[in-house]
Amino acid sequence: MEPLNRPHAIIEFCLAPLGLDPDAEATKEVRKRLDHVIKTFQAKAVKPVSIDFSTMPSQVINEAAHGYE
Repeated sequence: MEPLNRPHAIIEFCLAPLGLDPDAEATKEVRKRLDHVIKTFQAKAVKPVSIDFSTMPSQVINEAAHGYE
């Protein structure tokens, strides 16, 4: 996987597992807010920012430990 640097690509990658309805108002609002946050962060960063999700360690959630069996 190549590092992602476009806000749209980062948002799509992060939201894909949720299977959200693309036409729902809530989905549109989430995308709008995330787009604003990512663009603001990139504008304030000293150097260009890319996200490489392939180097991110996996997270295992133990649902039984939280009572969500």
